Amino acid sequence: MPDESRPLRADARRNRARILAVAEAVFAEKGPSASTEEVAERAGVAIGTVFRHFPTKRELLQAIMKDVLSRLTGQATALAADGDPGTALFTFFADLVAQAAEKKTVVELLSVTGAGLTMTDAVRPLRRQVAALLDRAKEAGAVRTDVRIDEVMALLAATCQGALQGGWDADLRERALAIVFTGLRARAPG
Repeated sequence: MPDESRPLRADARRNRARILAVAEAVFAEKGPSASTEEVAERAGVAIGTVFRHFPTKRELLQAIMKDVLSRLTGQATALAADGDPGTALFTFFADLVAQAAEKKTVVELLSVTGAGLTMTDAVRPLRRQVAALLDRAKEAGAVRTDVRIDEVMALLAATCQGALQGGWDADLRERALAIVFTGLRARAPG
C-alpha cells in the first residue's frame, strides 16, 4: 500500500487522479468485474503504475467509492447550506437518480456494498447531509413530518437501482420521481 503520510509528487498525483477518473468510467460501464489492465490501458499508464497507487483491485474500488461519496456529500452539503430548504432534498434526489442511470458506482454506494465492499462507515457523512436536507425540508413544510432518514435512503437506493436496471429514459425517470416526491411531500391542510 502506498505510504499515505508522504505527499505525492505532482506527476504521481496526476497519475492517481487520472487512474481514478478512468477507473470510475470503466467500472461504471462494465461493473466490478472490469479489469485493472483495461483501467491502465485507458489511463495511458503501465499496470505497475496502477498497482503502485492501488495494490489491489479492491483498494481501487474503495478509492472510487470514497471519491464518489466525497462528491455526493459535497453536493448535499452545498445544498443544505445554500439551497432552498423546500426544494434542496428533491434536487439532490433527482440529481442522484440521474447520475445512477449513468454510473453503477452510485447505486452500489447507496445499497452499502460494492463488489463485496462494506461501505457503511463511509456512507455516514452522506447520510448525515441527506438527513440535514430532510430536516430543512420538513421545517420548510415541504416534506411530511413523519418521513425518516431511513426511508429516504431506502427510496434513494431503490430509485437509483430502478434507473440503472430498468433502462429508464428521462421521461420515465421524471414520472417515477414525481410519484416518489408526491409520497414525500407534506399534505396541504384541509
